[in-house]
Amino acid sequence: MDIQSVKSSYARWAPIYDRTFGAVTRSGRRRAVDYINRKGGPKVLEVGVGTGLSLQRYAPHLEVWGIDFSHEMLAKAKRKVSEQALTHVAGLQQMDARELDFPDASFDTVAAMHIVSVVPEPERVLAEMARVCKPGGEIVITNHFASEDGVMARIEKLTAPFADMLGWHSDFRIETVLDTPDTTVAQQDKLPPLGMMTFLVLRKAEG
Repeated sequence: MDIQSVKSSYARWAPIYDRTFGAVTRSGRRRAVDYINRKGGPKVLEVGVGTGLSLQRYAPHLEVWGIDFSHEMLAKAKRKVSEQALTHVAGLQQMDARELDFPDASFDTVAAMHIVSVVPEPERVLAEMARVCKPGGEIVITNHFASEDGVMARIEKLTAPFADMLGWHSDFRIETVLDTPDTTVAQQDKLPPLGMMTFLVLRKAEG
């Protein structure tokens, strides 16, 4: 999917995103942010911050930055920050995740919640996330990954039309993430409902 298709898709979904796809992915976001609150930070980047559904859950001792390609999504996120007085949110910027406008090793933790199967050129996005993460820091990902076989594989085939309408790839392979340069898997768990989502922590190599 090209970047303009992603932009168009999320412009359409922005008005109802929180009540639809946002509700489906709630458990993954909570797991990721709870982990970051306990073990991550203090400087956090959320790639694909969307409408800002996760922002209020971050602990106040963190310095949270968010980026997204969609102006419509960011407008809703900025409204949440203002209305809820989320002082731990340091900045929200429009940015292409394939070319992050941050120096190397800028963040202790980089998070991507349900976006790596949406973006064009996910390998480039993951490489950029690793680049801006500090040595010894962590990349926290929640996402759906394609099942090899069994019941889940059949469910994925049945839900593929809905997935395509949302603009994410129901056949996205976890190996794409596991091949992120200069990282190793620190944690990997299945998430509800039905283990359809995966919680994944990659640790960037020291030095």
